[in-house]
Amino acid sequence: MLDFNHGACKSKASRLNQAVNTLIDASLQQHHQQQPERSYLGASRLGVACSRALQYEYTHTPRDQLYSGKTLRTFELGHALEELTRKWLQQAGFVIETHDAGGQAYGFSVAGGRIQGHVDGIIRKVPEKLDFQVPAIWECKTMNAKSWKQLVEKGVKVAKPVYAVQIALYQAYLEEFIPGVLQNPALLTAVNKDTSELHHELVLFDAALAQAASDKAVQILRATEVGETLPRITQDPESFDCRFCDWQQTCWQESV
Repeated sequence: MLDFNHGACKSKASRLNQAVNTLIDASLQQHHQQQPERSYLGASRLGVACSRALQYEYTHTPRDQLYSGKTLRTFELGHALEELTRKWLQQAGFVIETHDAGGQAYGFSVAGGRIQGHVDGIIRKVPEKLDFQVPAIWECKTMNAKSWKQLVEKGVKVAKPVYAVQIALYQAYLEEFIPGVLQNPALLTAVNKDTSELHHELVLFDAALAQAASDKAVQILRATEVGETLPRITQDPESFDCRFCDWQQTCWQESV
């Protein structure tokens, strides 16, 4: 029998889908706007190439557009997958700590709290079959298949330099509190969100990378203190770094 109501049902389902997603996204955006903004430069961001973009972020300059619901869902999915991946490793015999004996999340704070970072975990023990020195920093990143394949093929320093900087800073600054994390390679776990594949990479400490990132952070802080806007990374507003920047319009509306 022909279903003469199929089109109407499909249209109704489409309206329901749109209505529910609109409510979810609006709720996510409202919740995000209510969260306090960072008052510091984060280690997870200091690998961003453009210092002016980081300065905008540090000074809470409004982004050109609010994060979309889809983007916020992607952020939250990444956090959920990180927790799940940690559980998988722990079930496999890894001992990973996220907080110290006092209940504080592992991390560092320097320059009067204006430069900070918090690690995903500290590996304290690994299965006996693994040739792996501890303690070691553990970082978990989630990404789509294209980015994941690039990371597997090229390694973190080439494919994801922002992550490499983040890890180098953690190794440098946490050594004082957790001796050994500088000498011992960090473990980066990358989750392919499209296929659920996992990739694990040992990351040796890169002193030059950590120093350059620290110097960049100090430059941003000093420039901000005296009211100086740092130069753009490029003179081409259509360059890759600019096209995907949250402050592209704001930046190029300025005279210099």
